Amino acid sequence: MRILITNDDGITAPGLAAAEVIAEDLAGPSGEVWVVAPVLEQSAVSHAVSYVRPMRLEKHGPRRYAVEGSPADCVMVALGDLMRDAAPDLVISGVNRGHNVAEDVVYSGTVAGAMEGALHGLRAIALSQYYGPGNTELDVPFDAAIAHAPRICRALLQRATWHDERYGVFYNVNFPACPADKVRGVKACFQGHRPMPSFTVDPVIAPNRRQYYWLKHGVRANEQTEEGSDSKLTVQGYATVTPLRADLTARALVKPLAEALHGL
Repeated sequence: MRILITNDDGITAPGLAAAEVIAEDLAGPSGEVWVVAPVLEQSAVSHAVSYVRPMRLEKHGPRRYAVEGSPADCVMVALGDLMRDAAPDLVISGVNRGHNVAEDVVYSGTVAGAMEGALHGLRAIALSQYYGPGNTELDVPFDAAIAHAPRICRALLQRATWHDERYGVFYNVNFPACPADKVRGVKACFQGHRPMPSFTVDPVIAPNRRQYYWLKHGVRANEQTEEGSDSKLTVQGYATVTPLRADLTARALVKPLAEALHGL
């Protein structure tokens, strides 16, 4: 198996090393693992692409590259140039440091890396590791992801749906903040919704007296989200798997909208 890895935490991120362990397991001794990741951290850039500026490429070793761009950029560089003669069988984006559940999915560069693979017709999986009191002090905080991701990915590759509609499916996998042996199981689920916004702004007066703003996380209320959602299940100790698409159309509202616009 030929696997492409990207992420949004950057080429030196510990989670990328965890993804390489997972990918090597999946690829097997006769497979290939390619790493094409951002030079610097690109968290919360969503599906940004470097449309108005060029990107620089750095080679860090055999089949290992850093791109001066976003996760989506990295996938495009890999598919359009580095791997153009033989596309990957699987795109893995992650392992992200922190979960990507509920509205995090909209902001996530990790999710966007997988989505870009799906837009090219490839099978793609985003992997994220929730951080919390249960794993931040572990020698390997990504223990749960490393232990459980290979079997989850194999199950998805062998039995999951990928190309049933014009926009292909990709999968968002989140691991709970606990050691591998404390994961309660694996749950298929939907994207949750937190009652409060994810981000707010923190105004700061710089030494030159100019006004600047830092974005900061608002109240995170995974416990208050719906039962059976990715955000609720991760705090309950489950690894979660959510099928996603790039299609944002609210399909059930198209007909009512046509009726509301009738006569215009």
